[in-house]
Amino acid sequence: MQDWAPVFISLVLFILLSPGLIFQMPAKSRLFALGNFQTSVASIIVHTILFFALDAIFLIAIGVQIQLGS
Repeated sequence: MQDWAPVFISLVLFILLSPGLIFQMPAKSRLFALGNFQTSVASIIVHTILFFALDAIFLIAIGVQIQLGS
């Protein structure tokens, strides 16, 4: 059996934290913007830090595991 948690959690976080897709923080003129499909260097850096922090929390600190197969 293989642990699919790293693959699944990283994929979901990557989709949710893509700058400008669902939300952008910081936005060009405000602190927070929803669905504007634009990005900036500051936004990329903030979303990258959030991605790695949440990924580490879910995979290392909490230890989420997803086992597939019998």
